[in-house]
This record gives sequence, C-alpha cells and structure tokens, in this order.
Amino acid sequence: MIVRSISELVPVEWGNGTSHRLLTEADGMGFTVCETVVRRGTMSALQYRRHLEACYCTGGSGEVVTVSGERYKITEGTIYALNENDAHYLRASDYEDLRLISVFSPALRGDEQHTLTSDGFSQY
Repeated sequence: MIVRSISELVPVEWGNGTSHRLLTEADGMGFTVCETVVRRGTMSALQYRRHLEACYCTGGSGEVVTVSGERYKITEGTIYALNENDAHYLRASDYEDLRLISVFSPALRGDEQHTLTSDGFSQY
C-alpha cells in the first residue's frame, strides 16, 4: 500500500505552475497522479507524445484550446482527456489559478519539466 501526503512532496516547477507528483513510475502503478496548479493569467502550449493525460478540475477556472481553435471552458467539476496525444493550449483565467488533478499513462518518471517557448509545444 502507498500512503503519501502532498505536504511530503517538493513540487516540480513546470513553467506556468507547479505539479506535486503524488504517484510516479517508481511506485510501480503504471500511471501517475499529480496535483497541478496553473498560475492565473498564463497560457501554455503543451503536448504529451508518450503519455495520455486526463485532468479533473478541483478549483479555479480556465480553458483548453485545440490547435484548430476549439475552446472548452474548464471549471470545478470538469474533466478533460487528451486521448490522442493532442497538442493543446492550457489557459488559466486572469483572476484565479486553475487547480487540476492530472493522471498520466504510462507513468511519468516524476522529474519532467516543460520548456515553454513561443515557437512550439512543450513536449515530454
């Protein structure tokens, strides 16, 4: 059994927020669970080429924007799943942080960080 508190973890700074990696590859579960905070007023161009990701919003608000421009409002109680390694933009609202529980499959090592630039999607 694995029992772990977020207070025991050092968050990973990923560029426009933080990620507490609650379960990682080393735990042998085959998936990762993170508490992710996206800082208010930020937009991140992201793509996970080796992982599928689902995110459940536990607080705040924002939106997920597809490469083709479709916008999906994210508020508390909303889940979105990137089931095709979708490149996307993740934007937190201008007035509050976006808080997510993120699940990755297969599991992350736990030390991955985004490289956010204006010329492409950050990938890992």
